[in-house]
Amino acid sequence: MESDCLPTELILTHPRQSLGHTKLDWTPQPGNYLDFQGKTYAVLERHHKYQLKSGRYCLHKIDLYVQSAKRPDERSLVNGRWVIGDASCTYNAHSEIVRCAINPDGPCQSCLNYEIDDPQLSSTRPH
Repeated sequence: MESDCLPTELILTHPRQSLGHTKLDWTPQPGNYLDFQGKTYAVLERHHKYQLKSGRYCLHKIDLYVQSAKRPDERSLVNGRWVIGDASCTYNAHSEIVRCAINPDGPCQSCLNYEIDDPQLSSTRPH
């Protein structure tokens, strides 16, 4: 459905350069991952561009600021959003972008510093 697709420009954050334009049928949030021209990127920021039409401002385009990334193998659902790694660990950042300061590349399962923060969450830890 072409009418439901928003023109989107992907902009690499470092070095700052346009990766190109595409049309998306969904609105990526910061922390989401998307594939573009055979590579995976993490969305860091989203900027909306509006255009005045018939006396109303309408969403015209979205700029996504992205960085090259690998989709995380480990994820936990916390309060309705996915975070990287095992959220039951004390050191987990509860972030869509960063796992933790101690072991940012993971995996959580073999980390020597793994420490359960909330005993109720320990049942969700992958084995």
